Amino acid sequence: MTDKAADSRNRIIEAAISLMRRSGLSGAGINEIVAESRAPKGSIYYFFPRGKQQIVSEALAVYAQRGLAAWGQALSSVEEPGRKIHALLDAIAARTELGQYRASCAAGTVILDLDDDLEVVRLAIADAFSRWIELISVHFPIGNAERRKSFAGLVLTVIEGAFIRARAERSSKPFQDAAAWLAEIAEREVAHAPRAPRRRRTRDGT
Repeated sequence: MTDKAADSRNRIIEAAISLMRRSGLSGAGINEIVAESRAPKGSIYYFFPRGKQQIVSEALAVYAQRGLAAWGQALSSVEEPGRKIHALLDAIAARTELGQYRASCAAGTVILDLDDDLEVVRLAIADAFSRWIELISVHFPIGNAERRKSFAGLVLTVIEGAFIRARAERSSKPFQDAAAWLAEIAEREVAHAPRAPRRRRTRDGT
């Protein structure tokens, strides 16, 4: 693929992500993507022969990977469980504020706007959610693996809900309020997690 072709393809993906974040699936039609990306309409079907469903699925995969990178960076920036929660939600809130509260999570907006026949898109969103939950879970050493994953799922659920309220209220306060409560839960859960027993040393020091 030439640099020019790669640029056109990337612009289409970026346009789809931007439109989905603002308007969900219904706002990311072929004509809207063409206008947003300024790519020739013929290039849409050249790069994405299966049309809108393929564009949306691939754009969501790119978006999910970016979420992993950004969220992972925020979570890794501090050590304490409560501070990890604040770092994550503060980072998401800052990006929402930067977009003047006009854009949400692309996966969240699309899943609420999805027809039953778009199973491929649903699976792409479910995969994104699963990967984000797994990322969050590894940062909170809660003893029980099932409970750890459940807590990570709660964090994601709260984030998606905070996106909705932030747009409605034009405020980052939903993220701030949620972070305060989740930080308390995280600190308590990690503090009460059973510790792995220390391995006893033998006489030879092994």
